[in-house]
Amino acid sequence: MEAESKNKKIFAIKSFLKEYLDLRKDRENELATVDSIRKGVEFKGANLWILIFAIFMASLGLNVNSTAVIIGAMLISPLMGPIMGVGLSVGLNDFELMKRSLKSFLITTAFSVATATIFFLITPLVEARSELLARTSPTIYDVFIGLFGGMAGVVALSTKEKGNVIPGVAIATALMPPLCTAGYGLASGNLIYFFGAFYLYFINSVFISLATFIGVRVMHFHRKEFVDKAREKTVRRYIIWIVVLTMCPAVYLTYDIVKSTFYEASANRFVNEELSFENTQVLDRKISYEKKEIRVVLVGPEVPEASITIARSKLDNYKLKDTKLTVLQGMNSGMVDVSSIRALVMEDFYKNSELRLLEQQRKIEGLETSLEQYKSYETIGRDLVPELKVLYPSIASLSISHSVETR
Repeated sequence: MEAESKNKKIFAIKSFLKEYLDLRKDRENELATVDSIRKGVEFKGANLWILIFAIFMASLGLNVNSTAVIIGAMLISPLMGPIMGVGLSVGLNDFELMKRSLKSFLITTAFSVATATIFFLITPLVEARSELLARTSPTIYDVFIGLFGGMAGVVALSTKEKGNVIPGVAIATALMPPLCTAGYGLASGNLIYFFGAFYLYFINSVFISLATFIGVRVMHFHRKEFVDKAREKTVRRYIIWIVVLTMCPAVYLTYDIVKSTFYEASANRFVNEELSFENTQVLDRKISYEKKEIRVVLVGPEVPEASITIARSKLDNYKLKDTKLTVLQGMNSGMVDVSSIRALVMEDFYKNSELRLLEQQRKIEGLETSLEQYKSYETIGRDLVPELKVLYPSIASLSISHSVETR
């Protein structure tokens, strides 16, 4: 009886999942899906010109730090076509399509990097902004973005209602900005930027292709049969190696970034909790994960060296072992960056100014309310005089004033 009840529950769960997760209900004709991806593979004429203009737009957006322009460029870019074509060709065992897809992929990549390099060679703005720098350090999270974005894309292409999925995938996977950043790296001679950005582009490309391959296999698209079974095994082996080798550097970089983030969080907590002294303020702090160093500038009454030594002894409690703590105060505080002092003063000034403005605004609103009340007396007087003259014809004028009643 208990086993039967358990089987019923399992059956109910399976039925529920099948009803809500079944892709066959909204599935497009398989030939239409394959044909749609095949058409996106070709990169000649209009498609290539659209890509060039989109690269110019994205480069301009990175140059002026405009997120809106970058998103616009990603929406009009046709870059995903050849990348999904590679995944489709592997999934269908279609080597002719694979050759065309890889050829288009190489052409689009070369044109994109060349266009971005030309733009950054002629632009007068040479400083690397935050939008550009964000594309120079790929992590394992970019692997997941490429994989899940590609999965969403292939599922959307295989259904009748595409909706906003494809534009969303284009924005999320962000193929354009890394290529533009790679162009910036070449134009500025900064190979670290070039390789970092190009690696991010390669991650996105590989995992969008992998997602397309997985989607095609999961949805059981009709595929060509390998005549040579050994060749099929070789292709599978290559896919596994490419995926693993692409992930390895990203895993290492992510591990390093996570460690750095935890270190900085612990260091900030240490400064806030252990270097908080009476009548003394932390004017500036510099935390270096690479050097394992915390530099703090204090202003106010000089803190005794004994107190600083006690604070230094507590570094291990915050998982900051082997960290060097440098505290600058008194005469040594001259080593602080003047811009830090200026920034602190300006911050206090703006805060105080904002408080004064809010206080003045409240007073003005109160005075306006009082003025409106006094104006209402004049209106009431004009309305009352005709009525009072009917009752008391001898009235010559009427005076109304504010009064205070006590009981």
